[in-house]
Amino acid sequence: MTPALHADARGFSLLDQAIGHGGLTAVFQPLVRLDTLEVVAHEGLSRPASGPEGLTILDLLDLARAKGRLGEFELHAARVVCDAFSAQNGSGRLLINLSAQAILHGGLLPNEVVTALSASGLDLCRITIELTERDIVENPAELADAIGYLRARGVRVALDDFGNGHSNFQMWNEVHPEVVKIDRYLIDGLAHSAERLAIVQAICRVAETLGSDLVGEGVENPADLRMMRELGICYAQGFLLGRPSPTLTASVTAEALEAIREHALSVPPRPRGPVAHRPMHAGHLIIHAPTVTQAQSNDDVAAIFAREPSLHAIAVVDVGRPIGLINRRVFTEGLAQPFARELFGRKSCATFMHETPLLCDERQPVEGMADILRGEDQRYLTDGFVITQAGRYLGLGTGESLVRRVTEHRIEAARYANPLTFLPGNIPVTEHITRLLRGKRPFVAAYADLNDFKPFNDQYGYFRGDKMIRLLADILTAQVDPAQDFVGHIGGDDFLVLFQSEDWEQRCERVIAQFNERACALFDPQDLVRGGIDGEDRRGLAQFFPLTTIAIGAVRLKLPFPRRAETIATLAARAKRRAKRERLGLHVIASAEAEPMRRAFV
Repeated sequence: MTPALHADARGFSLLDQAIGHGGLTAVFQPLVRLDTLEVVAHEGLSRPASGPEGLTILDLLDLARAKGRLGEFELHAARVVCDAFSAQNGSGRLLINLSAQAILHGGLLPNEVVTALSASGLDLCRITIELTERDIVENPAELADAIGYLRARGVRVALDDFGNGHSNFQMWNEVHPEVVKIDRYLIDGLAHSAERLAIVQAICRVAETLGSDLVGEGVENPADLRMMRELGICYAQGFLLGRPSPTLTASVTAEALEAIREHALSVPPRPRGPVAHRPMHAGHLIIHAPTVTQAQSNDDVAAIFAREPSLHAIAVVDVGRPIGLINRRVFTEGLAQPFARELFGRKSCATFMHETPLLCDERQPVEGMADILRGEDQRYLTDGFVITQAGRYLGLGTGESLVRRVTEHRIEAARYANPLTFLPGNIPVTEHITRLLRGKRPFVAAYADLNDFKPFNDQYGYFRGDKMIRLLADILTAQVDPAQDFVGHIGGDDFLVLFQSEDWEQRCERVIAQFNERACALFDPQDLVRGGIDGEDRRGLAQFFPLTTIAIGAVRLKLPFPRRAETIATLAARAKRRAKRERLGLHVIASAEAEPMRRAFV
């Protein structure tokens, strides 16, 4: 707290001075409707008119709270704001901050709040109370009851700083605010953070279900403003649109207007690295199975296998900790030998025990267990593995279930991000085409594919083939404008680029030139000298194939657009096939109806 907050030189407490005449002044920050950029409301904020240097309104609020006068101070601040708003004949709505704690603890009686808000002659139906909170509200339902009187008089309610502090989903569900203000933490950097975007998208879905309007707070970046508008967030507030000022704001800043005039639709951020949907752990594969100790005999194990015909193995434990694994097949074959039952039946079950079983903690991700499938010791595929919790036995897992789950996981993940390049896969590509169609802005869909890639992959192997695909991915992502252009990897050596850049043809030229030059380094020297490699065509006939190059088919899209994203992908693929068939570097279709235009680059 700022020093010397208890009394000034004349002996009056700073709190009394602030509550006295002229102790506070009002400033107003505009709230803007995003589809029209019209100023529709102002948030009224109070500021100290005098006092020690560096004194802030938060200091005064802390002092009022400490002195048990928080309700008195907030009522005075509300009167100051309402009077200043009325004096300027303010239009639209007025948002006023009141704390939930003051309302709950009797510091703000409903009739006193109504009197304070209406004293300046303002219609209560034009006022929205912003519930601010620096402490946890333990009983949101009680708060909802407390503000019921205000609602009955026409006052609306807003939940402030949602997504940070103590403004939470329980408050939202119990209070049922007409307005929810998304905290600046989530808005600042929204256009460049996949994590923030995912959270805000979830908030938008909740708001739609619960019937609340959303306000994005702290907007300072044009890209964030455009992303908010695309998400359907109705209102915004922040320095980009207008700073707090003693005078009411009639219109937004020129910078905000310019940001909305931007024609290109922003490309949403994607998670870095591989995408893991529906995370799965070893615990999800658990088979609850009986165990044995070394003191038990092979006859005991045989009896368990006889009772549990589907059981593939049995764990051997010592004081609850796994020390070995008995594989059914190995055990059965061992006892099937002549006289084996007589020789080993009463001996310790450790006779046929695998002493180094694979142990996996229940929280270990399934994808991380994929190394088991690639390991040299294939016993782990037949034995399976032991699932533990803090080192103690929980159950068993089978190699078969691990193979199935890893495969399913990778197929699911590949729909969203290609596992080789980590670029967006089919679903994000389709979603972005849909966004472009909905935005009704011209764009270009360019389908990139490699000529004679299969013979190269057959000749040099998948490792070098993957290297060539990653080379193309690197060149594509380096040549696009990441703020406007979207690169998707739709499988194998096929890529789809959605251009909004006006110089998209020049970018395609650079991609073709760079790939055709840099791909040469992936061929052996003797093949470079020959200008290609020997291989087999798709019918198995011997053929000489030239060095791998790239073909791009593009379709320029203008209104009226096709209705479906799949139609655009089909048109681009058609142009790509023409480019490959005629060995064109780039083949362009001007529109779905017009005659094709050709571009060839060497």
